[in-house]
Amino acid sequence: MITIKEVSELAKVSQSTVSRALNGHPTVKEKNRKKVFDAIEQLGYQPNAFAQALASNRSNSIGMLVGTLSGPFYGPLMHHAEKVVRARNNHLIITSGQEQHSEELESIRFLRAKKVDGLIIHADTLSDSELISLVQQQPATVILNRYIPEIAEHCAYLDNELGGYLATQHLIESGHRHIACITGQLSKCDSRERLQGYRNALSDAAIDYDANLVVEGRFDDQGNHQAARRLLDRDPKIKAVFCQNDAIALALYDVAMERSLRIGHDIAVVGFDNDSLSEHLRPQLSSVNFPISEMGRIAAERVMALIDGQKVDQLPALQLTPELIVRASSTS
Repeated sequence: MITIKEVSELAKVSQSTVSRALNGHPTVKEKNRKKVFDAIEQLGYQPNAFAQALASNRSNSIGMLVGTLSGPFYGPLMHHAEKVVRARNNHLIITSGQEQHSEELESIRFLRAKKVDGLIIHADTLSDSELISLVQQQPATVILNRYIPEIAEHCAYLDNELGGYLATQHLIESGHRHIACITGQLSKCDSRERLQGYRNALSDAAIDYDANLVVEGRFDDQGNHQAARRLLDRDPKIKAVFCQNDAIALALYDVAMERSLRIGHDIAVVGFDNDSLSEHLRPQLSSVNFPISEMGRIAAERVMALIDGQKVDQLPALQLTPELIVRASSTS
């Protein structure tokens, strides 16, 4: 069996340098890191992960909780987080909570039982107090898509209220005053924040808020066609709709087609997320860009920095700014 001593001799570095290189330690010079991994490849050395973890008090793994393992939101989020983690010779262990409180708690217990060095958490049902407690127990933790003042430095989140404002403001500036909104699940804070942005834009334009112009949909693809039909049945004068994500907008496209309504002419539509389908719909969908990939990247970078001992109050804020991408669905 090849030993770490043989690797160090071939690479002409110390055994401690080999160990630090294997653990992804940032103090190892790049030329030494290359020599170590060239020697490992040449010798066929297989490090003992369990022994490494005991020696370094590190598992070289990061745990990640997401809502589901599918869809245009979570895929890029996981992919870009993993790219950062793997670049540091660590591995990302991912599990999903399925929007169930018991499942989210069980997933976190599972990850912590694996002795992960840090956590990236996208939780739909855990309370602020539960997440505060988690950060106190595991300081190398980043909470995604939530802002909790007590642990603000551990939160990576989008300014959802601004996103809702930008979408609604664009429809107002396009000449609309009878503007509806199909929300995501109102149990989710991002839905409520986007709705508040919608209300703020109406208020700033001296347009009264009308609760009849708001219906609750879902961020997945369940029930959004019914929500769109209910909205259009409720008020046939609706000429503009802010959909709180692009999946909801896609359902509205279908319902508009059923009713021979032309998107961008008879009814203006703005979505949210700017996922890959936005440019492939016809007409192309105006949408508020959610920099999902950037969120995954900066969350992983923050966790790795915390693991390396950086002081959390010395790290930059993690609030992301939305941007409205205007396309043909909201202009005529």
